[in-house]
Formats: sequence, C-alpha cells, structure tokens
Amino acid sequence: MRQALISDDMVIDELKKAAAETLAIDVATIKTDSSLVKDLGAESLDFLDINYRIEQTFSIKMARHFIIEHIEEMFGEGTAIDSDGRLTEKAVKLMRIRLDAAVEGSALEALKPGMDMDALPAMITIRSMAGSIMDILDTLPENCPECDKSAWKTDNDTRIVCRECGAEADYKNGDDLIKEWLQKTQDEHKIV
Repeated sequence: MRQALISDDMVIDELKKAAAETLAIDVATIKTDSSLVKDLGAESLDFLDINYRIEQTFSIKMARHFIIEHIEEMFGEGTAIDSDGRLTEKAVKLMRIRLDAAVEGSALEALKPGMDMDALPAMITIRSMAGSIMDILDTLPENCPECDKSAWKTDNDTRIVCRECGAEADYKNGDDLIKEWLQKTQDEHKIV
C-alpha cells in the first residue's frame, strides 16, 4: 500500500539530518544526489550509524545486507560476484533495474559487469537510500494489526501510529523487501 502520511521530501530531509549528524557536516551542504561515500566521505561504520538513526526516526528496520549479498544467497554463490570480487552480468542487470529510478544516469552507466564490488558503496546517494526507506514505509498495512481499524496518522511527523489504539505501524524489514523484489524481478525478467 502506498502510504501518503510520510512524504519523499520528509524522508530525504530526515536522511540528510542523519547523515549530517553522523558525518559531523553541515546539513545544508548535502544534496539529494550526493554520494554518501564520494561526496560526503562516509565509511562503512557510518552507514550503520545512519541506518540506526533512520530506524529510530521512522520506527523501521533497514536492510542489514546489500542487494549483492541477497543475490548470492538466493541464486547461488558466484551469481553476483565472481571469484575475483567483480560483478557478474546478472548482478549488473538486477542492480540496474533496482537503481534505475534512484540513481543518476551516469552512475548507472558506470555499473558494468567486471566492476569491482568495492566500488558499489560510492553509488549510494541520499536519493537511492531514501527510496529504500520509502519502500519500507510503503509496506504500511491497510489495517492496524492490534485493533483492525484503518485509521493511521503520524505521531511527531515521522512515525505512523493507529489513531484508534495508538499502536505503532508494523512494516516489513528491508532485507525481506529486497528478497521479495529479487524473486519477483527474476520471475518477470527471466534473468539467468
């Protein structure tokens, strides 16, 4: 269900705040298409901190594993990353489909089979990360699991709660969403 209580702009603003706090930089310097690694200087542990801040803000559970790890888990070792740590053609096809709307065209063009997998984090932007957050928020159930009413509202603008009983919304987690997406995309596009 596409929820309408928390907007894309709200998610982007909160993500910029989380990145600014984590990286100790001015939020005004962060653009929607800023690469967390190349433009903002984020390192691996910074991603964990940003994810934690976002989880606390929206009461969601971000993905713990990158899409490449899920491809390997679901379709077999060597499906996404070859023995030299380079992306396979299947991984590139799936990632292009996944990132098409969220990543600037030039970054997608750089995504090629044989690319070193360590170059992938530099492709993560505020916009692409916000897309993942919205995907989770859009799993808002139609009815509250506690009272079965369809009466959602925001509590402090970033958390969705039931207007009737006050229960917090329960969303799918990021890892489950990636797995569902991979299976659906694999079935639709017959990527072998």
